[in-house]
Amino acid sequence: MATSSFYTIIAGVGPGTGRAAALRFSKTYPVVMLARRPESYEDTVQDIQRAGGRAIGIVADVSDDESLSRAFETVGEALPKSKLAAAVYNVNSGFMMKPFLELQIDEFQNSFGKTGDAFFNFAQKTLPLLREAVKDSPHPPTLITTGATASVKASAGFAAFAAGRFAMRALNQSLAREFGPQGVHVAHVVVDGLIDTPASKAWGKTGVPDTKIQPDAVS
Repeated sequence: MATSSFYTIIAGVGPGTGRAAALRFSKTYPVVMLARRPESYEDTVQDIQRAGGRAIGIVADVSDDESLSRAFETVGEALPKSKLAAAVYNVNSGFMMKPFLELQIDEFQNSFGKTGDAFFNFAQKTLPLLREAVKDSPHPPTLITTGATASVKASAGFAAFAAGRFAMRALNQSLAREFGPQGVHVAHVVVDGLIDTPASKAWGKTGVPDTKIQPDAVS
């Protein structure tokens, strides 16, 4: 049975890692899920509720500060006495694959900005809440970011996407050093491989077992 004293919030909940993380956290806490479309989280909300947990789905665009602010107002109204135990940033934003000399500055800024700006917004909303929970939480309140291979290795054609992912990793490193001494754990987890989701079914068909990473293994 999930405790109502604390809750978890997850940004980016689809059929893969976000769903697996929500199901895992729901065994201990109520779970708030943010996504741009309700169909991204509806099945997961229902599954958690059927299992006896509490789940709340909210439509929000984390790259839009006003949209995210409204979402957190909704969270405060729904869970007024609960504190934030963990925040998970799993948003798949800013993806672009294009030869560098064909890349336009607006495309670069759009990809780079969506990745960096969205995480910046989410971190600014969650870190004060995580810090507030330090004195009462039995475990260090935690901000977790799922990173991609492009966070540490920039392949050809991925200049814009990798630049944004590198920036997000750098921001996580800075936040870890700033908020760690205050009792908040900040983790950037590089998922170095292809996640097995409905969208990736046609990719990486090598016939080799375990070519793709199972979402449950990540969570």
